[in-house]
Amino acid sequence: QVQLVESGGGSVQPGGSLRLSCAASGSIFNIGFMGWYRQAPGKQRELVATINSGGNTIYAGSVKGRFTISRDNAKNTVHLQMNSLKPEDTAVYYCKFIVALRDYWGQGTQVTVSS
Repeated sequence: QVQLVESGGGSVQPGGSLRLSCAASGSIFNIGFMGWYRQAPGKQRELVATINSGGNTIYAGSVKGRFTISRDNAKNTVHLQMNSLKPEDTAVYYCKFIVALRDYWGQGTQVTVSS
């Protein structure tokens, strides 16, 4: 059974930084797609950033230049470095892996940006 465990969420003031991590446990190999999504209260879940097995990345326009996604294949882990955080970044952040055409989601971690 594959599980994704997220860590690194919390509360921060505007302009601050946080680093999210998501690690896969269980028997999992050759993770092609890794990504981060977020869902703010009353809004739909949206893509934040993705990275494929070749290291190619895609960012939402609202986070480009502020967030950086990276992966550690040896540890089946994906990270999201978030800098210059804004109140509108407040949301529950979810990681997603795609392995052999199957989606796996993390449980979500709260990020709150407030003064």
